[in-house]
Amino acid sequence: MLHTPPTFTPLMAPQSHPDPLTFLFHGGRLLLREHDLALPDAALLERLGVDPAHIQPVGLLGERYCQAGWIEREEVPEGYAWRSLRSLFADFDEAMLGLAGRAAQIAEWARTHRFCGACAHPMTRVAHERSFKCGNCGHLAYPRISPAMMVLIRKGDSVLMAMHVASPAKRFTPLAGFLEAGESIEEAVHREVYEEVGLQVTNLRYFASQSWPFPHSLMIAFTADYAGGEIRVDPTEIAEARWFGPNDEWPERVPHISVSSVLVDAHRPPGC
Repeated sequence: MLHTPPTFTPLMAPQSHPDPLTFLFHGGRLLLREHDLALPDAALLERLGVDPAHIQPVGLLGERYCQAGWIEREEVPEGYAWRSLRSLFADFDEAMLGLAGRAAQIAEWARTHRFCGACAHPMTRVAHERSFKCGNCGHLAYPRISPAMMVLIRKGDSVLMAMHVASPAKRFTPLAGFLEAGESIEEAVHREVYEEVGLQVTNLRYFASQSWPFPHSLMIAFTADYAGGEIRVDPTEIAEARWFGPNDEWPERVPHISVSSVLVDAHRPPGC
C-alpha cells in the first residue's frame, strides 16, 4: 500500500547535501531519466535553471536528504521525460512511490502558495513548521489535505461495491467521497452512502488510512453493516452498484497500491 517508508524522517528546514534526492515536478508530473528512472542530479537542476526558491525540504530517507520542487518550463534534455505518478505504479517500489507522492504534494503546495490568498503579498517559508506566512497580514498557509471516507458495506456474506462515474479504472470498488466542512468522518460515511446508493448503515469500524496524492487526499477506510434501504444510485456519481457474494464474479485482483484494493481483498471469499 502506498506509504512513506519507515526509514523516512520528515524535515521542515532545508539541509545542505552533496547528492540529494530531488523530486522535480511540472504539471503534476515527475522528471526522470528514461532508461533507468533516476531522479535528476544537481548538475541537471543547474542546467535547467531551477530556481532555488522553488525547492522545498521533504525529509531524510535513511541519511539521504530528499527535496521537492517545481519548474515552469516543460522542455527537458534528451534522455529525460515527465512521468505521471500513476504511470509509475509498476515501475517504482512502494518506498520510492510513497516518497514521490509526499514530494508531489509538498511541491504543489509550494507552487500554489507563493502569494497570500488573503492580500496577494509574497509568502515566506516558516522555519519551524511546514507552512508559509504572509509578511503583510500574517496569513498562514499549510499543505492542503482533503480527507475522504471509504466504506465497504457488509450484508450477510455479501459486500456492496460500486463503479464510480469518475473512476479512471472503471472497476467496482468500495464507496468513497470527500468530507464536507463541519462533518465528522462517521457523519460523512452515513451521508455519502445514502446520497450515492440510498442505503442506511450501522456498526462502522475503522479499517485503515492512506495518503493519496491525486492530488492531496487522505483516504480513511471503514467497514459497515447494512441497516436498511434498497439500492438507488445517484447517476451523477455512480454508474452501477451491486452486492458481491461468494457465488459472484468479483473484480480482478490488483496490486495493493491503494487502500481500496486492500479493503476489498480482506473481504474477498476464497476462490473469488
